[in-house]
Amino acid sequence: MRAQEIVERVLERSAARGVAAGCVVVVSETSEAVLRWANSTMTTNGHSTSRRLSVISLVTVDGGTAAGVVSSSAAITEPAELDELVAGSEQAARDAGPARDAQPLPEPAGDDPTWTDPAAETSIAVFGGLAGGLSDVLAGGLRQYGFASHSLTTLWLGTSAGVRRRWVQPTGSVELNVKTPDLSGSAWTGTATRDFSDVDVVALAADAGRRLDWGKRRVALDPGRYETLLPPSAVSDLMVYLAWSMEGRAAQEGHNALAGPDGPRVGEKLTDLPLTLVSDPAAPGLEYEPFLVTTGSGDGISVFDNGAPLRRVEWVREGAINELVYSRAEAAEFGTRFTPAGDNLLLTGGSAASLDEMVAGTDRGLLLTCLWYIREVDPATLLLTGLTRDGVYLVENGEVVAEVGHNFRFNFSPLDVVRRTTEVGATRRTLPREWKDWFTRAAMPPMRVPDFNMSSVSLGR
Repeated sequence: MRAQEIVERVLERSAARGVAAGCVVVVSETSEAVLRWANSTMTTNGHSTSRRLSVISLVTVDGGTAAGVVSSSAAITEPAELDELVAGSEQAARDAGPARDAQPLPEPAGDDPTWTDPAAETSIAVFGGLAGGLSDVLAGGLRQYGFASHSLTTLWLGTSAGVRRRWVQPTGSVELNVKTPDLSGSAWTGTATRDFSDVDVVALAADAGRRLDWGKRRVALDPGRYETLLPPSAVSDLMVYLAWSMEGRAAQEGHNALAGPDGPRVGEKLTDLPLTLVSDPAAPGLEYEPFLVTTGSGDGISVFDNGAPLRRVEWVREGAINELVYSRAEAAEFGTRFTPAGDNLLLTGGSAASLDEMVAGTDRGLLLTCLWYIREVDPATLLLTGLTRDGVYLVENGEVVAEVGHNFRFNFSPLDVVRRTTEVGATRRTLPREWKDWFTRAAMPPMRVPDFNMSSVSLGR
């Protein structure tokens, strides 16, 4: 049964039953191809497809309107199976009770000419260009390990208010972990991509190989505050966490770091640098669906908002906190603007300097590769802790002179990264190492933080 047919049949069955005041149907079909290599040998390649159907029923109950959600990844072969999902979602709504975020479903904004198109499909062929360069990389003298994935997820959203929207979301990434022949040294690099046409795996491997050369000399350093160069990957992991933490309700109620003594800190200046942190569904190369799709409600997100248009949001504008996340119900409650979270993140406002040029301008400091195991310590300040990973390097007199023979645990807030940074380089597409399973669409600059807190030594490299 085609996705569009499923959507229409569910909406028809919901209307015919006469129980729900409204209904939302989301169908997603994902086509994914993967490559994996280890010890300079290809180990895995494959292609898979999957489908997921979610039915959201909006039911009038005592005290208001309730929302119930039932999802299934099973193949749908009979109309009766759809009846079961509709009935299950209606019962889930009755069990949930009145929803705080209840709102009328958004009205349609026009016809979607792609609605009847089939699901998009990827294949192993997407790695054609990558494979050519990878064969040369694997034939080199270093031990190569890595993973590449590409998926095309087609979404169909239909609602009882008349919304019919379709979107195809490409997501791709490649990671390389390069090791010396005796396994005494290793280095990581990676990048995100829409279709692998812009991936130069030979250049990625060369960058990792250069880091291995830096590791031929190793030093030990004590914990402390160091001038630190954060590469785009590390910056992206910190800024993604900041974006995830910009919840308007929590700021209004005094529960997060964006809460001030007189309300949310909107308008507060973080830095004199002209930094702008933005989510934009139309950002070239980083596009995501221009309408809201969700199968769950929470702070800042609501199933009642399905189909609402998304827009460019500047979370930080010219160095000042500018907007926080609000669902439509929250915006009405607090007298603000509907501000949905985004699925990409860009930080701009720096110079044209590359990371290498920033290294050349460093008297003494640390150069990181990426961050790992990031967790929140104090929501009141957004203090995070985590580990450095796959290489911390000592920079002296404008050159990388050694690898630190251990990792550090850090304690720092992404708000303080913005507040305290003294130099910001050129923005480029990057891959958040920690959050890549959930968030790949990011463009970030390298940043110089003069007093990044390396709180303790972590054994291992």
